[in-house]
Amino acid sequence: MDEFISAFLKNASGKNFQKLAVEFLPHYSALTSKAGGMLSPETVGCIQKALQEGKLSDLVGQIQEVLAAAENASLAIAVIGESGAGKSSFINALRGLSHEAEESAAVGTVETTMYRTPYQHPKYPQVTFWDLPGTGTPKFLPETYLEKVEFASYDFFIIISSSRFSVNDALLAQKIKDVGKKFYFVRTKVDSDLYNEEKTKPTTFKKEKVLQKIRDYCLANLSDIGVSEPRIFLISNFDLADFDFPKLEETLLMELPGHKRHTFALLLPNISDASIEIKRNFLKEKIWLEALKSSALSFIPFMPFLSGFDLPEQEQCLKDYRSYFGLDDKSVEEIAAQLGTSVEDIRGSLKCLDFWSLVKDDSIAAKIMKCAESFSAVEGGLGSSVFQGLKVYILRLKFLDTVANDAKCLLKMI
Repeated sequence: MDEFISAFLKNASGKNFQKLAVEFLPHYSALTSKAGGMLSPETVGCIQKALQEGKLSDLVGQIQEVLAAAENASLAIAVIGESGAGKSSFINALRGLSHEAEESAAVGTVETTMYRTPYQHPKYPQVTFWDLPGTGTPKFLPETYLEKVEFASYDFFIIISSSRFSVNDALLAQKIKDVGKKFYFVRTKVDSDLYNEEKTKPTTFKKEKVLQKIRDYCLANLSDIGVSEPRIFLISNFDLADFDFPKLEETLLMELPGHKRHTFALLLPNISDASIEIKRNFLKEKIWLEALKSSALSFIPFMPFLSGFDLPEQEQCLKDYRSYFGLDDKSVEEIAAQLGTSVEDIRGSLKCLDFWSLVKDDSIAAKIMKCAESFSAVEGGLGSSVFQGLKVYILRLKFLDTVANDAKCLLKMI
């Protein structure tokens, strides 16, 4: 079957596919202007070239390569900080786990991280957070620290402090920079600082003024110990939606390689409407690729019957989107427990749980379109291509929008 498809695609070029290219090119031109998308400008250029030249085989190959890279991308995130800085809490927050969860990173006021400890994301096993021991402890001296933690193996580094950054932090940052890796300074426990400031100075307390004071102090601190133009993000591990965590998200998404951006975007917790929109935009980009691939393959006669977007695939697609946005069955149960309400009440407010209501259409127009789709699938060519491309795009987008909108509604309840 694969050899037949390959042979057909190589010969399925010409004027018909040129017409299809005219329809899709404007959308892919729009993709090139998206900041931080999963497609690099080079990849978009290759797709555009294949479309313009009518090379179906090249087009399908490019799309399959991009989708496989995004699906299989691994991500290793190193979190470094001295004991008590909040790195384990930071890891738990990004993994969507409470400190009491069985698989959570150990949290304590003493040196709880004794070795470089991996923590897989519960939904995305290819994503690993590495809880690295602090450099200021007797067991981990600066002279031998980097070799012990195998620092060259991570995608990027989060250097955490709950007060002032140390000379050891500056040395680490320089070493990380020397091997061409990215690092980001994160100042944790900002919520505690604000609370203490308000308790001690209730009449003069101003939140923004205190935050600016903390930021200026960190900048001066890092400049004094030799870090030029440091990027600092103020966060609370217990309220990621507040302070600078959204800026940290945006920065990481801009600076990661394209295929790894997709993985990172999906693991981000639903902390705000903006974070939900980030996921939606990345998945929209993937929908365009899936639709274009389906459209190209549907030039082959009978192919939609063999590998089309049928009901089982549609149902799985909806389940995947629910999982990405934290609306799978397990997550719904956890949210219900968190809110102190019944699972039935939560489920009753979610439109994405009713698959058949999203796909069922008994209208005469829908039945006519179904017959036309089947007829065109037998013939193949441009008609089948347009039918299948639109079907994949419209249904996937409908599933995505329903799930994303449900996630936003549920976020308001939490």
